[in-house]
Amino acid sequence: MIKSPLSLVSTRSPDLSEERVAVSLLSAVEKGLAEDGGLYIPKKVPRINWAAVSNSSFHSCSVSFLEQWLGGALSTKKVVELVEQALNFEVPLKPLIPTSLKGQEGVKSFQEQIHVLELFHGPTLSFKDFGARTMAFLLGERIRETGKSVTILVATSGDTGSAVADGLSGMEGVRVVLLFPASQTSRIQEQQLIVKRTGVLPLRVKGNFDDCQRLVKGAFEVQRLQDLNLSTANSINIGRLIPQMLYYVWAAKMLGTPHISFVVPSGNLGNLTAGVMAHLSGMPVSQFVTAHNSNDFFSRYLSDPNASQTASIRTLSNAMDVGSPSNYERLFALLSPVEMRELITGMSFSDDKMLETMSRVYSETGYVADPHTSIALAAAFKLREEAGSPSRIVVLSTAHPAKFPETVELATKSTVEKPMQLKELETRPTFAIDLDPSQKALTDAVLSHEWNR
Repeated sequence: MIKSPLSLVSTRSPDLSEERVAVSLLSAVEKGLAEDGGLYIPKKVPRINWAAVSNSSFHSCSVSFLEQWLGGALSTKKVVELVEQALNFEVPLKPLIPTSLKGQEGVKSFQEQIHVLELFHGPTLSFKDFGARTMAFLLGERIRETGKSVTILVATSGDTGSAVADGLSGMEGVRVVLLFPASQTSRIQEQQLIVKRTGVLPLRVKGNFDDCQRLVKGAFEVQRLQDLNLSTANSINIGRLIPQMLYYVWAAKMLGTPHISFVVPSGNLGNLTAGVMAHLSGMPVSQFVTAHNSNDFFSRYLSDPNASQTASIRTLSNAMDVGSPSNYERLFALLSPVEMRELITGMSFSDDKMLETMSRVYSETGYVADPHTSIALAAAFKLREEAGSPSRIVVLSTAHPAKFPETVELATKSTVEKPMQLKELETRPTFAIDLDPSQKALTDAVLSHEWNR
């Protein structure tokens, strides 16, 4: 059966009516936000033939899934190019096994049923490389199609900004504006954000991540910025979420069972939403567990529909310090409240519990997890202890532990060797502008910047 190309609509349009204005994949990636301020979702979530998805390699798995899911929105040749150019790094799935039992045949242990899916083997050492590099590829296609330049705005609480800057820097017709909260990222994360890159403007905002996100959304309403063809590279951009489906699919194919519980360290809920989209497209799964730090609005909502959003709280797992998650709106467009609570379980943990879990995992297995993965591991242990479910548990590991050396040393009393990507940062010049959290300050900074320097 020949499928029609993927088309996308706003979350704020009337449900499934013919009046919904659909746009193409490349147009949605360029726009970032829909004209009514909503987020793009598939007009109809594509259904794929699960048996036809390859399990021979991440590359072949991704190509075979995207060919079906995109329905011809990109040619097969372009799909292959996208995967080869943007997603050319390892995606290993590692079982957690106690050190004393490693190498033994037929090991059956508490941790053996917990697998860690490492998503940090890209150039900036975080899972954000999947989305950022794919966006770069798709934007390049769009610019060649239209001849129009684009200015990308991105709010980041840690890893998104550096992944976007790395993926888009130097692209013809693309400018990138990074907004990150002052003193609320790790030292190494900030270093990744402020290294000088062609066409990138880093702005250190005197506020929190919610302020950064508010400024990005507000910029689309500023008349003085309308000529810049604004877009965004946060997870509100559908181009970020599409490639994030692929590692869920790959893990499910590797394990070969429908009985999988995916545990997702969560902040802005983009990672979780990508998993939900993969499931709605045909990927079998037992459940999703959304693992939060003290910024736990969504976890609270799942047990109490009257839960309210609050200002973000600073924690040691800083990339998850989001008080008002944007993709909450997407989840509501994709699932009914009843479906959401049947499919997703929410948990939250303190910094102390995160440190305790990081220490426990290291002492029992020798595995070093970053603070965000440690939150998810705490949820995985709680799930196993409370539910006793026979399903496999897959924990998504979102960042390399070397990006958080102080926290890792505090918990494990050990140090993590710096990968080459981080060693190279130490010799590169840096640049950033301190910014008041006002729409005028952002507008002035963008318009006055000498982009060619």
